[in-house]
Amino acid sequence: MRIGIIRMPIKRASRKAKSGDVFGQRRSKKKMFRAGLYARVSTNDQQTLPMQNRALREYASRRGWTVAMQVREVSSGAVERKAREQLVEAARRREIDVVLGWRLDRWGRSVTDLLATLQELEHLGVGFVSLTEALDLTTPAGRAMAGLLAIFAELEREILRERTRAGLVQARLNGKQLGRPITAGRHAAEIRKLHRAGIAKAEIARRLEIGRTSVRRILAKVTQ
Repeated sequence: MRIGIIRMPIKRASRKAKSGDVFGQRRSKKKMFRAGLYARVSTNDQQTLPMQNRALREYASRRGWTVAMQVREVSSGAVERKAREQLVEAARRREIDVVLGWRLDRWGRSVTDLLATLQELEHLGVGFVSLTEALDLTTPAGRAMAGLLAIFAELEREILRERTRAGLVQARLNGKQLGRPITAGRHAAEIRKLHRAGIAKAEIARRLEIGRTSVRRILAKVTQ
């Protein structure tokens, strides 16, 4: 007599309890992000660099991220940012999962540059977090807000530029002399007199407390 054995799936309650499923959906394991930290200050604001570095590292630690790379940059204006490019290159090599920066305007030179780099990071699957603005581009809401914040920042800078230009125009209308004060030009007659007396150019500059370049420039006009 044959006996058919049907193997029924065995429900293991203990295993289910340890699986960590939520409402029947398997919970994915938390990914350990490799973070690249970017701190940047202007030439006249270098004292804030250690503060930025410390705050970025503390934030990464709270998020449970591993700091895979940290770069610092000191520059002013919309110049080439070589340290930032190192982070982007690391992202292209898939060496980091998220970029943590201090502020959006520290990362992007302009709105166009900011959006271009953020779009490239997104294409590479690398997130971006701006610490000061509490902006997390690893979330849909953060990605939606990034463009708006960048536009508002550029608008604010344009307003400041317009105010500066308006102030310069008003100052000229009021008869104010703009730019560096003329110093060496006031000593032109005395420079020529001392030179005719046989005084060396270096000595003339020392006596009048002006640059030797200014002395040479004024004397060159005499010989022209």
